[in-house]
Amino acid sequence: MEPQRTCIGCRVTEGKSGLVRLAWVDGVGVAVDPEQRLPGRGCYLHPACVETALRRGAVGRALRRVVDRGQLADAVMDLTTSIE
Repeated sequence: MEPQRTCIGCRVTEGKSGLVRLAWVDGVGVAVDPEQRLPGRGCYLHPACVETALRRGAVGRALRRVVDRGQLADAVMDLTTSIE
């Protein structure tokens, strides 16, 4: 059975393969983790729930960090371009 994770945007539980992982990387900040293997704190979300997660402030809360909105926007752009 596949490990289950909860989307920080819509709060729906799903298998890891259906979600995208964001991770906190020291020296970089928030980064998209396509292989879901980066060490440290991370969070999962559906690609369609990015706006909801940003509006709720869920990314910073899940990563337990103060997240720079500009840097977060760059990570989200990486996320949306990797999906298309």
